[in-house]
Amino acid sequence: MLTRYTEFTLLACAALISLFLASNARAANVNKLVETCANCHGKNGASTEPEVPIIGGYSTEFLVNNLQAYKTQDRACPETEYRTGSKKGTKTDMCKMVKDLSENDIKQVAQFFAKQKFVRAKQKFDPALAAKGKEIHEIYCEKCHSQGGTVAKDEAGLPAGQWIPYLKQAFDEFNTGKRPIAKKMKVKMDELEPADIDALINYYGSFK
Repeated sequence: MLTRYTEFTLLACAALISLFLASNARAANVNKLVETCANCHGKNGASTEPEVPIIGGYSTEFLVNNLQAYKTQDRACPETEYRTGSKKGTKTDMCKMVKDLSENDIKQVAQFFAKQKFVRAKQKFDPALAAKGKEIHEIYCEKCHSQGGTVAKDEAGLPAGQWIPYLKQAFDEFNTGKRPIAKKMKVKMDELEPADIDALINYYGSFK
């Protein structure tokens, strides 16, 4: 006959085994999801494709908000294609990529990339425009995108060091309403001329 202590021990062991198996299942699941992301965004979110954003190092909240915006299609999903992997060259978009993800999936993916290092793009930029862009940033953007847009904890993305072609796309989406924009950011952007935005993009692209 089992003693109460033995019964408790067996139950405790069973619970621990269940937790271990569940933890491994979650790890395997997020690893598979991250591997899919890497086919476009690069290993650990360090994209080497100018049209694909670098996402490693963003804050968890920023990533969750954007993935959810894709899932609800509150953010535009331009057509793109897999850069690597078994589906290389085939068409896809972010709405398709996230439509079957649960809230927990989104959270796990966001947490994974938030733990990675933001690897700044190595690219050419216009020094004169970058200098002008720095002045514009300090007047209009620094309050929310502090230290030149380099602080993930601002939870406003990391424009500094991001790919210039992607930044151009992002600004266009903000201007055309294809991407959600905070009211205070829209007020600021409405004051900028196209040349000012071009200068800002070169400023952010100048970070190495």
